[in-house]
Amino acid sequence: MPGETPAVLGIDFGTTNTVVAIADPDGQARLVRFSMPLGGPASAFRSVLSFEEGEDGRGLAIEAGPWAVEAFLDAPRDTRLIQSFKSFAASPAFSGTSIYGKRFHFPDLMWGFLHRMLARAEGGLDVSGARAVAGRPVVFAGAEPDETLAMSRYRSAYARLDVADLAYAYEPVGAALFFARRLKAQATVLVADFGGGTSDFSLMRFRREGGAVRAEPLSRSGVGVAGDAFDYRIIDQLVSPRLGKGGDYRSGGKLLPVPGRYYAAFARWSQLALMKGSRELRELREIARTARDPDAVGRFIALIEGDHGWRLYQAVSAAKETLSSEPVARFRLDAGELQIEADIARADFERWIVRELAAIEAAVDEGLARAGLAAADIDTVFLTGGSSFVPAVREIFLDRFGAAAIETGGEFESIATGLALLAAAPDREAWVTPAQI
Repeated sequence: MPGETPAVLGIDFGTTNTVVAIADPDGQARLVRFSMPLGGPASAFRSVLSFEEGEDGRGLAIEAGPWAVEAFLDAPRDTRLIQSFKSFAASPAFSGTSIYGKRFHFPDLMWGFLHRMLARAEGGLDVSGARAVAGRPVVFAGAEPDETLAMSRYRSAYARLDVADLAYAYEPVGAALFFARRLKAQATVLVADFGGGTSDFSLMRFRREGGAVRAEPLSRSGVGVAGDAFDYRIIDQLVSPRLGKGGDYRSGGKLLPVPGRYYAAFARWSQLALMKGSRELRELREIARTARDPDAVGRFIALIEGDHGWRLYQAVSAAKETLSSEPVARFRLDAGELQIEADIARADFERWIVRELAAIEAAVDEGLARAGLAAADIDTVFLTGGSSFVPAVREIFLDRFGAAAIETGGEFESIATGLALLAAAPDREAWVTPAQI
């Protein structure tokens, strides 16, 4: 409305969830709330998109978050659901996808999601003219991420929101500023932020001067491995063998293994949704005709055609969450003709993710080495993000820094809150990333 002060925002666009915070004039920050259709008000907005073709092919109905999930559950065969698409941001191989005959590039998906999310905020949230800081990973997800490409896509999407003054900051920096409010004395802090697609680390030295918190960045590191990679290992070990992986088929008179590349789609949830109507799906239909176990490959085809990726995601997430507190979890997937039920032992899960754990350990050590610090020099370790609850992940930090140094809290709000505080800070420019990346 005319005369209103433009909003000051922090935007944590995540692979799994997105959170937005608003900085108030009194120096505090509050989370934006959403009146969810599948539950009470909440601040974590699921990073999913749905597309539904209008009657007689007239336009597309686009929704985001739980409203997208609701649209999909109401009409799964008529709705495309895309999740974890942030993991494509730095991928040169992803040029776009066709949805009901319309081409969508990454900025289209990101803008569509952010636009619908802001519209779904309680009371609506107008960001035109706003001053904002948006989070970005230290290292983007993917085998060979192109950081320059990812940031050009981010800028293109955010530009369409008409934010007047936008800067970017590393996500763990936002978490660090959130955590710094607790500090009573000088401390050297390691912030470990575990998202869906990346694990990011930031080393900072905080001190209090005249009642204000001053911070000195020491180093940063990261790796494109996090919650989605853990999910993939559960699928690869438990689900994919029941969908034809490891089987064989006949072609040209020869017995050949079913190509494993089809099952690599499970490494990124968004890839599974994009397989519908793809060349790979047509190839799978041909393989099923001569496969030794055609029913197994047929179940994979049914999972793709029925858009059962969401139900699979829920089953994997539920099992992984149980394993954070119990030694054994019961995995249950009920997706049409695809029914899977089996126990997962935490010891097996930890064996499956040993490569990912090693990559996280290496990134932590890299951050320490860049700062010229040893583990004994760290006063506090602040763990945030969903995968910080995984016992094997937490053990990495307990082993290196000891239980007394570990602090947690605000796992799903710390980044957005810190980014909002940063957006309001007079020294914002000292913390944001260079404009050219």
